[in-house]
Amino acid sequence: MNRIFRVAAPIMVLGAGIGAYATLHATKPPPEETDEPPRVHSVFVEPVRTIDARLDVSTQGEVRPRTEVDIVAQVAGRVVAVSPEFTEGGRVTPGTALVTIEDTDHRLALGEARAAVADAELGLQQAYAAADVARRQLGNKSNPTPLALHEPQIAQAQARLDAARDRLAQAELNLERTRVALPFDGRVMTTSVDVGQYLTPGTPLGRAFATDVVEIRLPFTDGQLASLGWPIGYTADGDDARTVDLSAVVGGARQAWHGRLTRLDAAVDPTTRLVYGIAEVEDPYGSARSDGDMPLAVGLYVNAEIVGRPVADAQVIPRAALRAGNQVFVVGDSGLLEIRRVEVGHSTTETAVIDQGLMPGEQVIVSSIRNPIQGMRLHAIDPKTATADAMTPTVRGES
Repeated sequence: MNRIFRVAAPIMVLGAGIGAYATLHATKPPPEETDEPPRVHSVFVEPVRTIDARLDVSTQGEVRPRTEVDIVAQVAGRVVAVSPEFTEGGRVTPGTALVTIEDTDHRLALGEARAAVADAELGLQQAYAAADVARRQLGNKSNPTPLALHEPQIAQAQARLDAARDRLAQAELNLERTRVALPFDGRVMTTSVDVGQYLTPGTPLGRAFATDVVEIRLPFTDGQLASLGWPIGYTADGDDARTVDLSAVVGGARQAWHGRLTRLDAAVDPTTRLVYGIAEVEDPYGSARSDGDMPLAVGLYVNAEIVGRPVADAQVIPRAALRAGNQVFVVGDSGLLEIRRVEVGHSTTETAVIDQGLMPGEQVIVSSIRNPIQGMRLHAIDPKTATADAMTPTVRGES
Protein backbone atom coordinates (compact mmCIF):
# COMPACT_ATOMS: atom_id res chain seq x y z
CA MET A 1 0.00 0.00 0.00
CA ASN A 2 2.80 2.36 0.89
CA ARG A 3 4.53 1.46 -2.37
CA ILE A 4 1.45 2.46 -4.40
CA PHE A 5 1.23 5.78 -2.53
CA ARG A 6 4.89 6.58 -3.19
CA VAL A 7 4.38 6.06 -6.94
CA ALA A 8 1.03 7.87 -7.21
CA ALA A 9 1.90 10.92 -5.16
CA PRO A 10 4.37 12.52 -7.64
CA ILE A 11 1.94 11.88 -10.49
CA MET A 12 -0.83 13.63 -8.58
CA VAL A 13 1.41 16.67 -7.81
CA LEU A 14 2.50 16.95 -11.47
CA GLY A 15 -1.10 16.75 -12.64
CA ALA A 16 -2.17 19.42 -10.19
CA GLY A 17 0.63 21.74 -11.45
CA ILE A 18 -0.33 21.23 -15.08
CA GLY A 19 -3.93 21.93 -14.25
CA ALA A 20 -3.08 25.10 -12.40
CA TYR A 21 -0.91 26.35 -15.31
CA ALA A 22 -3.71 25.63 -17.78
CA THR A 23 -6.19 27.47 -15.61
CA LEU A 24 -3.92 30.55 -15.29
CA HIS A 25 -3.14 30.59 -19.04
CA ALA A 26 -6.82 30.37 -19.92
CA THR A 27 -7.84 33.15 -17.56
CA LYS A 28 -4.96 35.68 -18.25
CA PRO A 29 -6.03 39.04 -19.71
CA PRO A 30 -5.21 39.67 -23.38
CA PRO A 31 -1.99 41.75 -24.08
CA GLU A 32 -2.49 45.49 -24.43
CA GLU A 33 -2.29 46.46 -28.09
CA THR A 34 -0.43 49.72 -28.88
CA ASP A 35 -0.11 51.47 -32.24
CA GLU A 36 3.29 53.24 -31.69
CA PRO A 37 4.66 54.86 -34.86
CA PRO A 38 8.26 54.08 -35.91
CA ARG A 39 10.97 56.26 -34.41
CA VAL A 40 11.83 59.39 -36.45
CA HIS A 41 15.46 60.56 -36.67
CA SER A 42 16.15 64.31 -36.54
CA VAL A 43 18.79 65.62 -38.94
CA PHE A 44 20.17 69.02 -39.96
CA VAL A 45 19.56 69.88 -43.61
CA GLU A 46 20.44 72.65 -46.03
CA PRO A 47 19.02 73.33 -49.48
CA VAL A 48 20.85 72.85 -52.76
CA ARG A 49 21.63 76.38 -53.90
CA THR A 50 22.08 77.68 -57.42
CA ILE A 51 24.67 80.47 -57.40
CA ASP A 52 27.39 82.08 -59.48
CA ALA A 53 30.33 80.25 -57.89
CA ARG A 54 34.10 80.47 -58.18
CA LEU A 55 36.09 77.24 -58.36
CA ASP A 56 38.97 78.08 -56.03
CA VAL A 57 41.80 75.56 -55.76
CA SER A 58 43.62 74.52 -52.58
CA THR A 59 47.13 73.05 -52.68
CA GLN A 60 50.52 73.27 -50.93
CA GLY A 61 54.11 73.93 -51.90
CA GLU A 62 57.60 74.92 -50.75
CA VAL A 63 59.03 78.41 -51.08
CA ARG A 64 62.23 78.53 -53.09
CA PRO A 65 64.34 81.35 -54.56
CA ARG A 66 64.04 82.13 -58.25
CA THR A 67 67.77 83.00 -58.37
CA GLU A 68 70.21 80.84 -56.41
CA VAL A 69 73.96 80.77 -57.09
CA ASP A 70 77.17 79.12 -55.94
CA ILE A 71 79.83 81.66 -54.98
CA VAL A 72 83.27 80.58 -56.27
CA ALA A 73 86.71 82.15 -56.50
CA GLN A 74 87.75 83.24 -60.01
CA VAL A 75 91.39 84.10 -59.19
CA ALA A 76 94.07 82.60 -56.97
CA GLY A 77 95.24 84.19 -53.74
CA ARG A 78 94.99 84.24 -49.97
CA VAL A 79 91.82 85.52 -48.27
CA VAL A 80 92.65 88.77 -46.42
CA ALA A 81 89.13 89.87 -45.38
CA VAL A 82 85.62 88.45 -44.99
CA SER A 83 82.55 90.66 -44.65
CA PRO A 84 80.56 90.35 -41.39
CA GLU A 85 77.51 89.72 -43.58
CA PHE A 86 79.17 86.70 -45.19
CA THR A 87 77.50 84.26 -42.81
CA GLU A 88 74.38 82.11 -42.88
CA GLY A 89 71.45 84.51 -43.22
CA GLY A 90 73.66 87.54 -43.93
CA ARG A 91 72.41 90.29 -46.19
CA VAL A 92 73.88 90.69 -49.68
CA THR A 93 73.90 94.08 -51.43
CA PRO A 94 74.97 94.59 -55.06
CA GLY A 95 78.70 95.26 -55.50
CA THR A 96 79.59 94.91 -51.80
CA ALA A 97 82.62 92.68 -51.27
CA LEU A 98 81.83 89.51 -49.36
CA VAL A 99 85.36 88.07 -49.58
CA THR A 100 88.57 89.97 -50.37
CA ILE A 101 91.55 88.15 -51.86
CA GLU A 102 95.14 89.43 -51.62
CA ASP A 103 95.73 91.53 -54.75
CA THR A 104 99.54 92.16 -54.73
CA ASP A 105 100.33 89.70 -57.52
CA HIS A 106 97.43 90.98 -59.60
CA ARG A 107 98.51 94.61 -59.25
CA LEU A 108 102.01 93.64 -60.44
CA ALA A 109 100.50 91.81 -63.39
CA LEU A 110 98.43 94.89 -64.18
CA GLY A 111 101.56 97.08 -64.23
CA GLU A 112 103.32 94.68 -66.57
CA ALA A 113 100.28 94.64 -68.87
CA ARG A 114 100.24 98.44 -69.05
CA ALA A 115 103.95 98.48 -69.92
CA ALA A 116 103.36 95.91 -72.64
CA VAL A 117 100.62 98.09 -74.14
CA ALA A 118 102.89 101.11 -74.16
CA ASP A 119 105.65 99.09 -75.85
CA ALA A 120 103.20 97.78 -78.46
CA GLU A 121 101.92 101.28 -79.19
CA LEU A 122 105.50 102.43 -79.74
CA GLY A 123 106.13 99.54 -82.09
CA LEU A 124 103.02 100.43 -84.11
CA GLN A 125 104.11 104.05 -84.43
CA GLN A 126 107.56 102.93 -85.57
CA ALA A 127 105.98 100.66 -88.17
CA TYR A 128 103.91 103.56 -89.50
CA ALA A 129 107.02 105.77 -89.70
CA ALA A 130 108.98 103.12 -91.56
CA ALA A 131 106.10 102.67 -93.97
CA ASP A 132 106.00 106.41 -94.65
CA VAL A 133 109.71 106.47 -95.44
CA ALA A 134 109.35 103.46 -97.73
CA ARG A 135 106.50 105.08 -99.70
CA ARG A 136 108.62 108.18 -100.31
CA GLN A 137 111.61 106.16 -101.43
CA LEU A 138 109.51 103.96 -103.72
CA GLY A 139 107.42 106.78 -105.09
CA ASN A 140 108.90 106.53 -108.63
CA LYS A 141 108.71 102.75 -108.82
CA SER A 142 105.70 100.97 -110.27
CA ASN A 143 103.93 98.15 -108.42
CA PRO A 144 106.00 98.06 -105.24
CA THR A 145 105.44 94.95 -103.11
CA PRO A 146 103.41 95.12 -99.83
CA LEU A 147 106.52 94.03 -97.96
CA ALA A 148 108.47 96.95 -99.45
CA LEU A 149 105.71 99.28 -98.32
CA HIS A 150 105.88 97.81 -94.76
CA GLU A 151 102.21 96.79 -94.81
CA PRO A 152 102.80 93.37 -93.11
CA GLN A 153 104.97 95.09 -90.49
CA ILE A 154 102.12 97.49 -89.67
CA ALA A 155 99.65 94.62 -89.40
CA GLN A 156 102.02 92.74 -87.11
CA ALA A 157 102.50 95.78 -84.86
CA GLN A 158 98.75 96.35 -84.75
CA ALA A 159 98.13 92.71 -83.76
CA ARG A 160 100.74 92.96 -80.98
CA LEU A 161 99.03 96.10 -79.67
CA ASP A 162 95.60 94.41 -79.71
CA ALA A 163 96.99 91.41 -77.82
CA ALA A 164 98.66 93.68 -75.27
CA ARG A 165 95.42 95.56 -74.71
CA ASP A 166 93.56 92.24 -74.21
CA ARG A 167 96.13 91.19 -71.62
CA LEU A 168 95.68 94.55 -69.91
CA ALA A 169 91.91 94.07 -69.81
CA GLN A 170 92.40 90.57 -68.35
CA ALA A 171 94.77 91.94 -65.71
CA GLU A 172 92.24 94.65 -64.75
CA LEU A 173 89.49 92.01 -64.57
CA ASN A 174 91.61 89.71 -62.38
CA LEU A 175 92.33 92.61 -60.02
CA GLU A 176 88.61 93.36 -59.82
CA ARG A 177 87.86 89.71 -59.10
CA THR A 178 89.90 89.84 -55.91
CA ARG A 179 86.74 91.43 -54.43
CA VAL A 180 84.08 88.70 -54.52
CA ALA A 181 80.64 90.33 -54.79
CA LEU A 182 77.19 89.59 -56.20
CA PRO A 183 75.11 91.77 -58.56
CA PHE A 184 71.79 91.47 -56.66
CA ASP A 185 70.14 91.97 -53.29
CA GLY A 186 69.98 88.67 -51.46
CA ARG A 187 70.83 86.53 -48.50
CA VAL A 188 73.69 84.11 -47.79
CA MET A 189 72.72 80.46 -47.38
CA THR A 190 76.05 78.75 -46.61
CA THR A 191 79.74 79.70 -46.32
CA SER A 192 82.92 77.62 -46.56
CA VAL A 193 85.86 80.06 -46.38
CA ASP A 194 87.61 82.23 -43.81
CA VAL A 195 90.54 84.64 -43.49
CA GLY A 196 93.94 83.12 -44.27
CA GLN A 197 92.70 80.39 -46.58
CA TYR A 198 94.46 80.11 -49.93
CA LEU A 199 92.11 79.91 -52.91
CA THR A 200 92.52 78.65 -56.44
CA PRO A 201 90.18 79.45 -59.33
CA GLY A 202 86.97 77.46 -58.86
CA THR A 203 87.23 77.08 -55.06
CA PRO A 204 83.66 77.16 -53.62
CA LEU A 205 83.12 79.98 -51.14
CA GLY A 206 79.42 79.59 -50.30
CA ARG A 207 75.89 79.84 -51.64
CA ALA A 208 73.42 82.73 -51.82
CA PHE A 209 70.01 83.57 -53.28
CA ALA A 210 68.31 86.74 -54.53
CA THR A 211 65.44 88.23 -52.54
CA ASP A 212 63.72 90.15 -55.32
CA VAL A 213 61.34 87.27 -56.13
CA VAL A 214 60.61 83.87 -54.59
CA GLU A 215 58.70 81.03 -56.21
CA ILE A 216 56.33 78.39 -54.86
CA ARG A 217 56.09 75.22 -56.91
CA LEU A 218 52.48 74.00 -56.59
CA PRO A 219 51.12 70.57 -57.64
CA PHE A 220 47.74 70.27 -59.40
CA THR A 221 45.56 67.26 -60.12
CA ASP A 222 43.56 66.96 -63.32
CA GLY A 223 40.42 68.12 -61.52
CA GLN A 224 42.22 71.16 -60.15
CA LEU A 225 43.44 72.03 -63.65
CA ALA A 226 39.81 71.97 -64.77
CA SER A 227 38.93 74.36 -61.92
CA LEU A 228 41.74 76.73 -62.96
CA GLY A 229 40.69 76.64 -66.59
CA TRP A 230 44.29 76.75 -67.85
CA PRO A 231 45.87 74.30 -70.30
CA ILE A 232 49.17 72.55 -69.59
CA GLY A 233 52.12 74.81 -70.46
CA TYR A 234 50.10 78.00 -70.03
CA THR A 235 51.95 81.25 -69.25
CA ALA A 236 49.95 84.14 -67.84
CA ASP A 237 50.10 87.43 -69.71
CA GLY A 238 50.19 90.30 -67.22
CA ASP A 239 46.71 90.74 -65.72
CA ASP A 240 45.80 87.13 -66.57
CA ALA A 241 47.87 85.85 -63.62
CA ARG A 242 45.74 84.29 -60.87
CA THR A 243 45.78 85.63 -57.31
CA VAL A 244 47.24 83.24 -54.74
CA ASP A 245 46.69 83.54 -50.98
CA LEU A 246 49.49 81.84 -49.05
CA SER A 247 49.45 80.92 -45.37
CA ALA A 248 51.52 79.04 -42.80
CA VAL A 249 51.98 78.88 -39.05
CA VAL A 250 55.25 80.67 -38.20
CA GLY A 251 56.32 81.87 -34.79
CA GLY A 252 53.25 80.37 -33.19
CA ALA A 253 50.81 82.43 -35.30
CA ARG A 254 49.18 82.01 -38.69
CA GLN A 255 50.82 84.29 -41.25
CA ALA A 256 49.41 85.26 -44.64
CA TRP A 257 51.02 86.49 -47.85
CA HIS A 258 49.81 87.25 -51.37
CA GLY A 259 51.27 86.25 -54.73
CA ARG A 260 50.38 85.38 -58.31
CA LEU A 261 50.20 82.13 -60.26
CA THR A 262 52.11 82.93 -63.45
CA ARG A 263 52.59 79.66 -65.37
CA LEU A 264 52.10 75.90 -65.59
CA ASP A 265 54.73 73.34 -66.53
CA ALA A 266 54.64 72.07 -70.09
CA ALA A 267 54.85 68.40 -69.04
CA VAL A 268 53.19 66.01 -66.59
CA ASP A 269 55.44 64.74 -63.82
CA PRO A 270 56.09 61.06 -64.69
CA THR A 271 56.35 60.02 -61.02
CA THR A 272 53.33 61.71 -59.46
CA ARG A 273 51.25 62.24 -62.64
CA LEU A 274 50.66 65.81 -61.49
CA VAL A 275 51.15 69.11 -63.28
CA TYR A 276 53.13 71.76 -61.40
CA GLY A 277 52.64 75.49 -61.53
CA ILE A 278 54.75 78.41 -60.34
CA ALA A 279 53.46 81.13 -58.04
CA GLU A 280 55.62 84.23 -57.53
CA VAL A 281 55.88 86.70 -54.64
CA GLU A 282 57.89 89.90 -55.16
CA ASP A 283 60.06 91.37 -52.39
CA PRO A 284 59.24 88.60 -49.89
CA TYR A 285 61.62 89.99 -47.24
CA GLY A 286 60.36 93.56 -47.63
CA SER A 287 57.03 94.94 -48.81
CA ALA A 288 55.44 91.49 -49.13
CA ARG A 289 55.83 90.67 -45.43
CA SER A 290 52.74 89.44 -43.61
CA ASP A 291 50.66 91.63 -41.31
CA GLY A 292 52.68 90.07 -38.49
CA ASP A 293 55.89 91.42 -40.11
CA MET A 294 56.97 87.90 -41.07
CA PRO A 295 58.88 87.46 -44.36
CA LEU A 296 57.99 84.66 -46.76
CA ALA A 297 61.19 82.77 -46.04
CA VAL A 298 62.86 80.36 -48.44
CA GLY A 299 62.24 76.74 -47.44
CA LEU A 300 58.87 77.46 -45.79
CA TYR A 301 56.03 75.04 -46.61
CA VAL A 302 52.82 76.98 -47.24
CA ASN A 303 49.16 76.39 -48.04
CA ALA A 304 47.93 78.05 -51.22
CA GLU A 305 44.40 79.17 -52.14
CA ILE A 306 44.19 80.03 -55.83
CA VAL A 307 41.39 81.94 -57.52
CA GLY A 308 39.77 79.58 -60.03
CA ARG A 309 37.45 80.11 -62.97
CA PRO A 310 33.89 81.42 -62.43
CA VAL A 311 30.86 79.18 -63.04
CA ALA A 312 27.36 80.58 -63.58
CA ASP A 313 24.29 78.84 -62.05
CA ALA A 314 26.34 76.21 -60.21
CA GLN A 315 24.56 73.78 -57.86
CA VAL A 316 26.39 74.11 -54.53
CA ILE A 317 26.03 72.12 -51.31
CA PRO A 318 27.99 72.27 -48.04
CA ARG A 319 31.04 70.01 -48.04
CA ALA A 320 29.61 68.23 -44.97
CA ALA A 321 26.75 66.93 -47.13
CA LEU A 322 29.11 65.00 -49.42
CA ARG A 323 29.63 61.45 -48.14
CA ALA A 324 32.13 58.74 -49.01
CA GLY A 325 31.83 57.42 -52.54
CA ASN A 326 30.32 60.72 -53.76
CA GLN A 327 27.00 59.95 -52.06
CA VAL A 328 24.53 62.53 -50.74
CA PHE A 329 21.67 61.92 -48.28
CA VAL A 330 18.50 63.75 -49.35
CA VAL A 331 15.29 64.25 -47.35
CA GLY A 332 12.44 63.80 -49.86
CA ASP A 333 9.09 65.57 -49.90
CA SER A 334 7.54 62.74 -47.86
CA GLY A 335 10.25 62.97 -45.18
CA LEU A 336 11.97 59.77 -46.25
CA LEU A 337 15.70 59.28 -46.77
CA GLU A 338 16.99 59.06 -50.34
CA ILE A 339 20.60 57.95 -50.87
CA ARG A 340 21.95 59.31 -54.15
CA ARG A 341 25.20 59.08 -56.01
CA VAL A 342 26.22 62.42 -57.50
CA GLU A 343 28.85 63.73 -59.91
CA VAL A 344 31.13 66.23 -58.18
CA GLY A 345 32.55 68.95 -60.39
CA HIS A 346 34.61 70.72 -57.71
CA SER A 347 35.03 70.61 -53.95
CA THR A 348 36.83 72.54 -51.22
CA THR A 349 36.92 72.22 -47.45
CA GLU A 350 33.71 74.27 -47.31
CA THR A 351 31.61 73.59 -50.39
CA ALA A 352 31.07 71.15 -53.25
CA VAL A 353 29.79 71.91 -56.73
CA ILE A 354 27.50 69.15 -58.05
CA ASP A 355 27.26 68.59 -61.80
CA GLN A 356 24.63 65.82 -61.75
CA GLY A 357 22.40 64.04 -59.22
CA LEU A 358 20.62 66.88 -57.39
CA MET A 359 17.96 69.46 -58.11
CA PRO A 360 17.91 73.05 -56.86
CA GLY A 361 16.09 73.46 -53.55
CA GLU A 362 16.36 69.83 -52.45
CA GLN A 363 17.22 69.30 -48.78
CA VAL A 364 20.58 67.59 -48.20
CA ILE A 365 21.64 66.26 -44.81
CA VAL A 366 24.68 67.99 -43.29
CA SER A 367 24.70 66.21 -39.91
CA SER A 368 25.83 62.68 -39.10
CA ILE A 369 23.30 59.88 -39.35
CA ARG A 370 23.72 56.40 -37.88
CA ASN A 371 22.92 53.35 -40.01
CA PRO A 372 21.27 55.18 -42.93
CA ILE A 373 18.70 53.06 -44.73
CA GLN A 374 16.92 53.99 -47.94
CA GLY A 375 13.36 55.07 -47.09
CA MET A 376 13.84 55.62 -43.35
CA ARG A 377 11.70 58.41 -41.89
CA LEU A 378 13.49 61.63 -40.95
CA HIS A 379 12.70 64.96 -39.31
CA ALA A 380 14.51 67.82 -41.07
CA ILE A 381 15.87 70.74 -39.01
CA ASP A 382 17.24 73.97 -40.43
CA PRO A 383 20.58 74.69 -38.65
CA LYS A 384 19.99 78.44 -38.91
CA THR A 385 16.86 78.23 -36.77
CA ALA A 386 17.85 75.33 -34.52
CA THR A 387 18.84 75.99 -30.92
CA ALA A 388 21.43 73.19 -30.98
CA ASP A 389 24.96 73.98 -32.05
CA ALA A 390 25.50 73.19 -35.72
CA MET A 391 28.18 73.96 -38.29
CA THR A 392 26.99 75.99 -41.27
CA PRO A 393 29.35 75.83 -44.29
CA THR A 394 30.13 79.05 -46.11
CA VAL A 395 29.85 79.29 -49.90
CA ARG A 396 31.94 81.50 -52.13
CA GLY A 397 30.02 83.12 -54.91
CA GLU A 398 27.23 85.53 -55.68
CA SER A 399 23.57 84.58 -55.36
